[in-house]
Amino acid sequence: MADAPNPIQLQKHLKGVDYPAGKSDLVRTARDQGADDTIVNALERIPDRQYDGPNAVSKAVTEAR
Repeated sequence: MADAPNPIQLQKHLKGVDYPAGKSDLVRTARDQGADDTIVNALERIPDRQYDGPNAVSKAVTEAR
């Protein structure tokens, strides 16, 4: 089972995302914000759909582990 990123760090690296946002937008923003591999890999595992806010992203990351 993959490591889950720290939820606070996850949201820190998604600061500035304009929701609703797709998976590719989230991954790109995290990379642009200097997220580490744990965060980027977690975002790459979530379903490819639109997310309506930070809570939806956190939930998807937790469920995708």
